[in-house]
Amino acid sequence: MRTEIATLGEFGLIRHLTEGLENRQPSTRYGVGDDAAVIACSEGKQTLITTDLLLEGVHFDLTYVPLKHLGYKSAVVNFSDIYAMNGTPTQITVSLGVSKRFSVEEMEALYAGIRLACEEYGVDIVGGDTTSSMTGLTISITCLGEAAPEQIVYRNGAHDTDLLCVSGDLGAAYMGLQLLEREKLVLKGGDQTIQPDFTGREYLLERQLKPEARRDIIRQLAEEQVKPTAMMDISDGLSSEVLHICTQSKVGCRLYEEHLPIDYQTAAMAEELNMNVTTCALNGGEDYELLFTVPLSAYDKVSQMDGIRVIGHITKPELGCALVTRDGQEFELKAQGWNPL
Repeated sequence: MRTEIATLGEFGLIRHLTEGLENRQPSTRYGVGDDAAVIACSEGKQTLITTDLLLEGVHFDLTYVPLKHLGYKSAVVNFSDIYAMNGTPTQITVSLGVSKRFSVEEMEALYAGIRLACEEYGVDIVGGDTTSSMTGLTISITCLGEAAPEQIVYRNGAHDTDLLCVSGDLGAAYMGLQLLEREKLVLKGGDQTIQPDFTGREYLLERQLKPEARRDIIRQLAEEQVKPTAMMDISDGLSSEVLHICTQSKVGCRLYEEHLPIDYQTAAMAEELNMNVTTCALNGGEDYELLFTVPLSAYDKVSQMDGIRVIGHITKPELGCALVTRDGQEFELKAQGWNPL
């Protein structure tokens, strides 16, 4: 069954998609249903705000991205930005640009993913907008979060001798994208009897289609009373993000190839595609892991934490930013990650 969006209209579609929303955050005084949401400022905390714009054909391909997964990912990447500030996401607004080719049922699937992400992370949907689009699907999400002023972590706080750390593993999301693109090309070949073969590559697909924000890492650091000196999430690639921190902190770094965390499936897929796995880990993007620096004195604590790897250290700025290869050679670190412009 297909229901045309025009049968509901803009406000009818919003009501339909947001029906039954329950607010979980005490700071949400009034959510969807009026000209503006009402958010109470938590005493002793500051508000964090981030926004993300996703365009069909630029940021996602609906040939192989299910709408429910797309909705989930659209919300989670915003939560990740708030966690990267050492904060907690609390509310989002969701704005959609929708062309006539989409049905009400397809928008239900998209919104189901957004709602699932919000339920999982305890975030309230408090508003948004819909409009017609001439270029397919556009998703814009703004996320609000909160943090105590003394706990907020910026990109500009790294110091000489700080340790450079990363959560999880790197390059898997990029390998998942390469796998999906490869199967898309096979499908374009015209043989409809050929079915995509993702056996043994499920982890790569999950990292690309359904990433998770590293709330668990933020909690671990808080429990161990380790506050990063600088932090950001990895969306455009490790190299790019390391250089962001070094530039804004006015420092240099040494990043060690042998310490980069890479999953077995990532390495196997890179070999299958004849790609350099280190390059994939450095420049792949969309990992949404946390990259952060901590004082050298915190080494014993962070080295014992699950899911955290020390991958290098911060240096004086005059030493520059370099990758140290497994055989001890140094190469200038360059940002070769994804750039939409």
